[in-house]
Parts: sequence; C-alpha cells; structure tokens
Amino acid sequence: MTELWRPSPARVADANLTRFIKCLNARRGTRIEDYDALYAWSLASPEEFWRELARFADVRIDWGSGPALENPRAMPGARFFPAAQLNFAENLLRFADDQPALVFRSERGARRTLSYRELRAEVARVAAGLRAAGVIPGDRVAGYLPNLPEAAVAMLATASLGAIWSSCSPDFGVHGVLDRFGQIAPKVLFTADGYFYAGKDIDSLEPMAAVLAGLSSVERLVVVPYLHPQPQLTHLGAAAARATLWQEFGTRGAQLSCVPLPFNHPLYILYSSGTTGVPKCIVHGAGGTLLQHQKEHLLHTDVQRTDCLFYFTTCGWMMWNWLMSALATGATLVLYDGSPFHPNPGALWRMAEEERLTIFGTSAKYIGALQKSDFVPATSVDLTALRALLSTGSPLLPESFDYVYQAVKADLQLASISGGTDIVSCFALGCPTRPVYRGEIQCRGLGMAVEIFGDDGRPLRGERGELVCTAPFPSMPVGFWNDPSGAKYRAAYFERFPGVWHHGDYAALTAHDGLVIYGRSDAVLNPGGVRIGTAEIYSAVETLPQVAEALAVGQDWNGDVRVVLFVRLQPGVTLDEALRTDIRNTIRTHTTARHVPAKIIVVPDIPRTLSGKITELAVRNVIHGLPVKNVDALANPAALEHFRDLEELRS
Repeated sequence: MTELWRPSPARVADANLTRFIKCLNARRGTRIEDYDALYAWSLASPEEFWRELARFADVRIDWGSGPALENPRAMPGARFFPAAQLNFAENLLRFADDQPALVFRSERGARRTLSYRELRAEVARVAAGLRAAGVIPGDRVAGYLPNLPEAAVAMLATASLGAIWSSCSPDFGVHGVLDRFGQIAPKVLFTADGYFYAGKDIDSLEPMAAVLAGLSSVERLVVVPYLHPQPQLTHLGAAAARATLWQEFGTRGAQLSCVPLPFNHPLYILYSSGTTGVPKCIVHGAGGTLLQHQKEHLLHTDVQRTDCLFYFTTCGWMMWNWLMSALATGATLVLYDGSPFHPNPGALWRMAEEERLTIFGTSAKYIGALQKSDFVPATSVDLTALRALLSTGSPLLPESFDYVYQAVKADLQLASISGGTDIVSCFALGCPTRPVYRGEIQCRGLGMAVEIFGDDGRPLRGERGELVCTAPFPSMPVGFWNDPSGAKYRAAYFERFPGVWHHGDYAALTAHDGLVIYGRSDAVLNPGGVRIGTAEIYSAVETLPQVAEALAVGQDWNGDVRVVLFVRLQPGVTLDEALRTDIRNTIRTHTTARHVPAKIIVVPDIPRTLSGKITELAVRNVIHGLPVKNVDALANPAALEHFRDLEELRS
C-alpha cells in the first residue's frame, strides 16, 4: 500500500503515546521503543497495561485489594478489577474551570457554550432532580434527544447516581423507541420538544405521547425546549401530568455527589441494529468503558487539554458515548445537531474553521458524499488548526483516502477506526506515531488481541478472514439486558469460535500490521464458493461520478450464488447499457472478474438502519421472498419495496 502521510519527528516527540512509553519504561523498567513493542507488551501483560493506562490518565479509582483480572482465560466470564470502585461521571467532571467543555452548534446557526464549571453545576442540578424522582443505582434513565448539551448533562447526572443511561435520537420512530426502551423500563425519560433537520422543524411531543402510552414504567418526563422557548406540554395528552420542563427540573445550587460503584457496574445500555429481530440490549460497565475510551482518546487519538474535538453523530450511535468520554481529557467538545449538508455541503467545514477544530470525526459515508459534491474544504476554509480526521461507520474506501489528502488537507492524520456498539469502542484505530497507508486502518488497539481467523479457526496473515479477539478486554459487555443465563450473549459472540470473541467483520492484517475491513462477514458474497467482501465492490463502483451509492447482495441462483448490484444514481443520470458496461469494467479493473455483478439494477433509494448503515441482509431477504423481521429498525423502511418482486431477478 502507498504511504500517504508520516508524522513529523516533532509530532512523534510531542505525542501522548511517546510520553506514555517513557513513563512506562521509567516505572516498569521496560525497554519499549515504538508502537509495535508497546502493543506486544500490552497483550503480554494486560493487568499491568491497564493499571498503567489508568495511572497515566489520572483515573479517579479505588483499586481495592482483589486481582486485576478475574478468570483471565474465560471468554466470556473474565472480569477486570472486580474489587475496584469508581464513578464514571466523577472522572468526566474532574475539571471545574472556565475552559469551554461543550460548544453546541446547530444547522440554524445557533451557538452556545458550557464551561467545565457550568457543566458541573448543571449536572449537580439535574442529579438532584433525578434523586428527588427516586432514581437509585441500577435504575434506567433514557433520552430521546437531539445532540444537545442537555443530553450530555442528563447522562452525566444519571451516571453520578449509579443509574444506567440509554438514548435514542429523535428520528427513531415510535415503534423503534418502544422496541428499545420497552425492554429496559426507564423510570425517567428526557426528550426535546422537537428538532431541526435539513431546514425542517420536526415535532417530538406527539410521538412522545405515543411512546409514553407504551411505557408505563416512566414516572417523570423532562422536556427540553429546543423548537420553542415554551413548549406546549398539552401536546403530550394524558402524559402531560408526568412532564416537567428542563429548566424547572432539579435544584439550582445543589452540590455534586458521585456515588462510588464497582468497576463493572452498568453504565450504558446500547442497542444492536435490530434488523434481524428485536434489538439486543447491550449492557456496558462504567470502568471498562472509561479505561477503553481514555486509551483511545489519549494514546490513539492524541487528545490533549488544548484540543477542540468534534464527531458528527447522534445520540443513537455509540460514537456519541465515545465522544462524551473525552470530557475526561479536559478538551473542548463540539456538538452539532442537524443535517451535515444544510444549507450546503460546506456546513461542517465552515464550523471547523470557526471553532478551530483540531480533531474532526465523521462517517465514511459522509466523506464519500462530500467527495461527490462541489465543495473542496482545502480551498474553501482555513483548516490550519486541524491535525486529525477520524472516520468510522463503514470501511473507508482507498479512493476516499486519496480524496482526503487531496481535497481536505495534506498534513493530516487520517484515522479510519473500526469497532462497534458491541464493545462501545474500537478493535482497530489510529496511531499518531505511525504512517498512514492508503486504504488501511493504522493499527490494532492497545490491549486488544485482534487476529484474523480462517474458517478452521487458525490465524491468517495477509489473507482475508474473520476478525476475532482472542483475549479479554475491559469494554466487553457485562451482559445483555434480560438475559440472566447469558445464553444470548454467548450466542452473539462466542459460538463461531468457542472462547474467542467473533466480531462479524471480514478483514485482513497487512504487511504494516494495519487492517483492511472488507465489510460485515454475514454480508459476504460467495459466488462459485469464493468469498467476496461487499466493500471491495463499493470501493470500485462508487468511484464513478454517476453513482451516488450502491448495495450488493448475493442471489441464490441455479444452485450457486450470483452477485446483484443495486445502484442509486445521481440526479438526471440514466442506467443505460453504456453505464452498465462502465460499472462492470470498473469493478473488473479494481477487483477481479468474480466481483463483476450478474445483474445491475437501478433503485431510487437504498434502505439503511437508524444509525445510517446500509442493510444488505434486509435486501437479501426481500429478493428471496423472506420476511424482514424488524422493519422498525430501518430509517427508511419504504425503500424495501423497491427490491420486491423484481422482474430483472427472474432470469
């Protein structure tokens, strides 16, 4: 792979990672010189690594007298620091000065800030309200909120009491919310009166009335004014009696009191995509989430107190939880609510210039869409402050690597990162002291024993296979909600390779010890018995300017599988035979003849999950006449109708 960027000697010398290695060598007598050696040591000495990481990050924790790792060879079953106690919110609120903690921006141009001092006071106020509402450790508190500062405050207040936070973004429909919150029975629910998107005002109170009708557990609803300064709570119907406005909730001037809790005490409930049934409720512990995120922020992303960090996300995606943890570094976090392309494709980049962003996070799909727009950040805005661009959500295509260095900034660490809701963190991500190679994730995460397995369960190098993790790590879920025997949890990750975490990504380790992700392994195509990652097809076809996006599935046909490619075209483009030929030739040139689709079909829309990922499995079920078990997990379920009973697939 082509080297696209290499950090300067000064940047390497100034990195948190370099400082951590020096501290480690001084304290432990190790002779670690570079990332490769540090990674090897983190796997060989996991108990020491995570303790040293906590010390370096100044984590507020009482270690207790127990072992660092209980049942170290059990997957599942291993538990880190079972005798330790901490409070997640206390660690995120360790700063209490006038530096901005949160800067909020909306597509309407609104801007407001909360300093670390103000954030701490707001968390104390809301925590007092939750305590008065009877919330105790283990209770669930939920948010149906845009990406507002109030969402961060409510989460931190919840965590300070030892209650469990769970959130959905307001674009989730009523059934989608009930499929999630209905399983966990929250005692208190936070909502906004609505939100803005692509220039439209969208009400949340009417759907909230329907949600509350199905959630008898909710004793108190707290409404954040966003669309209107004084929302009309009468729109909630009978639920209005349970409602309080945000500014009236809690006790002003209250002192923050953070409850010390076991290291593995539940902190978050996150949800699987739910496209194959009711979403799984994944429970994450406070200590594991904190240590893993501190590692990723400080060592892999090089976040420092002077940084201004942004990630384009909603409260329904785990990257929101990831972003919130960066408060522990004392950096300034920028929150954005609205469409990233409203009023034009430059919206986020003008914000980046105005806020002097140093770290910009987004999705691979956003980068691909920006690439096809006429906005060029490098020539349109001042990005001299920007030093890192993060991308996740789906594999970042090699052509997108080229685009970033050509059209965004040449001197930039491009960190493609990969993990998921299942671990509320990453298996593979950036390294500020290593080069960036075209199409590759820079490294495996410290303390993460990531391997690529063949079907026989043996490690592969330079070949494609299943991404697995062969040793315990702190951010493994503490379990699934309503799964007392752990059967669902074991089935989700440990059945394919017993005793090994099977993540479900199709991937390969490279010569540079980086990773390439080829897509979800359950969506891998198998024509003629040869495994093909769908990301390889997208990497090729989406280089064509006529193609807005694509989706590939395997269709069972004459005792084999044939590749079917669906394309959504740019406005005004027609799928004629010349374009079909261009698509086939492009795929053949970039990949192999086996990747070339047997059928190419144009569709007006492609279904995606509520977190924005295209859903190949749902489309595969539809073209085979099989039911899609949970259409409420889709952001645009009507799009499935474009794939039903297609004449082109009958011959």
